[in-house]
Amino acid sequence: MIRSSAELPIPSATVPIAHPQRTTLAVRVTALVIVVAVLVAVVASVVGVLVLRRTLLDVTTEALSDRADVVASQVATGGQPADVLAAAADVLAAQGISVVSIGPRGRLSGPDQAVKAARLAGANDAVDGRSVSASAVLAGSLQLVQARSTADSGFALVAAADVAAANRQALERRLLWAILAGLVAAVLIGLLVARVVSGPLRRTAGLARAIGSGARDLRAPVAGPREVAEVSIAVNELADALQHSELRQREFLTSVSHELRTPLAGITGQAQALADGLVSFDEQAAVGRNIGGEAARLERLVTDLLDLARLGADNFTLDIAPTDLRALISEMAQVWQVRCASKGVPLVVELPPGPSGQLPLVVATDSRRVRQVLDGLAENALRLLRPGQMLVLHLGTDGLDAVLQVRDGGPGLAPADYPVAFQQGVLHARYRNRRPTGAGLGLALARNLVDRLGGSIVASPAGEGGVAMTVRLPLPH
Repeated sequence: MIRSSAELPIPSATVPIAHPQRTTLAVRVTALVIVVAVLVAVVASVVGVLVLRRTLLDVTTEALSDRADVVASQVATGGQPADVLAAAADVLAAQGISVVSIGPRGRLSGPDQAVKAARLAGANDAVDGRSVSASAVLAGSLQLVQARSTADSGFALVAAADVAAANRQALERRLLWAILAGLVAAVLIGLLVARVVSGPLRRTAGLARAIGSGARDLRAPVAGPREVAEVSIAVNELADALQHSELRQREFLTSVSHELRTPLAGITGQAQALADGLVSFDEQAAVGRNIGGEAARLERLVTDLLDLARLGADNFTLDIAPTDLRALISEMAQVWQVRCASKGVPLVVELPPGPSGQLPLVVATDSRRVRQVLDGLAENALRLLRPGQMLVLHLGTDGLDAVLQVRDGGPGLAPADYPVAFQQGVLHARYRNRRPTGAGLGLALARNLVDRLGGSIVASPAGEGGVAMTVRLPLPH
């Protein structure tokens, strides 16, 4: 029973699907920039502090060496070495530098800690014109030692390596502030980059949602970086495909609706006439046959629709078994001989030669589906044939495949029609106002079935003047 739209049940409100919360691209880009900036800052700060400390150590060592050279020149040009060293010790003490005297045979004298550091650094080797520039670790503190020899003895200047600690700490603070400023700049740059990158994507996403809601005339602007432009192009191509698909669907539904209404109208009208007693007893058999024919036509159309729907499903199955194509064509010819004779169309059957003409031609296939394809092709051909125009059923081989053909002597197709013959509804749209046509499903169904069977099907001009539909099925190896 067909119900009107007013009688159809109203579907309940769909429950919205909960999508997991995802962070935005802007947040991710900003976080990534910050992480990279932090890593760079950490590496830069470690390297910077190490370089800074090494640089200050070198500067302190060089300054201590210069002072040792100055003291050595004063000892060489001044009075008594002991007096010069004592005066120098008073001046250098204010700078955190200790003076150690080197006596005969390398004896060291001076402040205890300085003497220990000088001894560890080998300052007693500063004799006979030799100088010593070294360092020693004393009580966990690095001590720098610069020793020089004099005419009859020598001396050593000892200073802690962190004599410039105040300067170092000031420089490290400046370095830290610079790193923090870099991090702030990284956050701002990350936000700017995220806005530039995610802005077009957000616009494209909004447009895609609008297209999904039915606005098929919208298109995304192709701009921005290459990747963003590619996303826009893909969305536009999808919108074009949806628009084209919906147009094809509307045309297809219009065609199918027309094909359904025609047999339904015939069945309804003649059934109503029977119910009203308008059909005489002698006409009832003919009316019954007409109703049966229209019902069969309607059943074929519904079956084709269901088969097309099933072919797109993963659970579509085939009953593959050894099939004698010679026997299949022979059985088909017996049925079609009667139908062709009723229309005055000669039927020609071409079978491969063999002993007594009965050599089997066996392939592994689904015989019911092969017969369905061939019956559909023959039905299309017979619909267009006039009395005297032949229908040919051909079976042969080409060495690799079994070749089945349905040829006719009908009006044929335009050269541009052969490549698109098996596209759903194309020929129907081109010829529905000029020739008797079906719903435009048969050839698309035939192609899909043959593809599932592992074969191929092509359309080409026939030697008889019409169309040759050629099906190839692989032979067993």
